[in-house]
Amino acid sequence: MTTKNSPMTQPLIQHQPGIQIALVFNTDDQAWIRLSKIAVPRLFEGHTIAPNTGDVLRIGGRQFVVEVRVWEHDGSTPTLRLYLSSGHAHSDTSFG
Repeated sequence: MTTKNSPMTQPLIQHQPGIQIALVFNTDDQAWIRLSKIAVPRLFEGHTIAPNTGDVLRIGGRQFVVEVRVWEHDGSTPTLRLYLSSGHAHSDTSFG
């Protein structure tokens, strides 16, 4: 999933009762989110079922597929890291 041109960046942490969910975007998508000032919604707040591989998240008009799930525990709180596909589609056009 990580390529030489597109390594993963620091995840965006979302808290859910009992666990933290960390969305991990590649560097291109992380830059797009930051530069476009996209607000990543708290997608899992209030849900009792954790996202699964193959689930699709729509953020800022782009679709991201959950490709890998990694469970971690730091001794106090479990964390589910969701590694997401690229949200860039061939139909996306850049005019600048």
